Amino acid sequence: MGIKYKRILLKLSGEALSGKQGFGLDMDTVHKICTGIKEATQLGCEIAIVVGGGNFWRGRSSGDMERTRADHIGMLATVMNALAVADALENQDVVVRVQTALSMQQVAEPYIRNRAIRHLEKGRVVIFACGTGNPFFSTDTASALRAAEINADIIFKATMVDGVYDKDPKKYPDAVKYDNITFTKVLNDKLAVMDSTAATMCRDNNVPILVFDILDPKNIAKAVNGENIGTLVTEE
Repeated sequence: MGIKYKRILLKLSGEALSGKQGFGLDMDTVHKICTGIKEATQLGCEIAIVVGGGNFWRGRSSGDMERTRADHIGMLATVMNALAVADALENQDVVVRVQTALSMQQVAEPYIRNRAIRHLEKGRVVIFACGTGNPFFSTDTASALRAAEINADIIFKATMVDGVYDKDPKKYPDAVKYDNITFTKVLNDKLAVMDSTAATMCRDNNVPILVFDILDPKNIAKAVNGENIGTLVTEE
């Protein structure tokens, strides 16, 4: 019996890479997550990754800074995370390529769709940095865009909670977790899955999202195999 998902887009938040310290990079945590990524590649899954940058920079809390410039700084933060994840994967003998939406050829390849797909077909992990390369678009939206471009079967949104709830489970003990939910309900109820632009793009391009807890990196391989974890967001 084969794996359920052949090609995935894994969205890693910057917060997930910072570990318990909550800021910057905790390389022990990064290596642990990369162990889970390697396990999924060994199953035969093609993996592309979009990294956030919130462990270094939050543009919306940058005070009076001009929004475009603040977002560009955030894009640079994602490059630092992408290089750290690439290094950790290479230390585990996983072949990886970093592609950036902003040109910085001394550091990484430019994002070229056909080249990215070719890397995936060769079994390489591809890490996309700099979001979409445009201000005013989140890395969640970049995940939706890249997933559609590379024809990914699904987006894995690896978060700090084990799925989608009807309200914040950290604030409300009676919060109810969904096993399955539609994009329309996510948008109508303003549930914290992805921003509305990303959710709409996924809905319109029929790209499902699986939200699960990255604190156990084995969840990546479990999800690839189709085990019932997290919350699956689709459109009926």
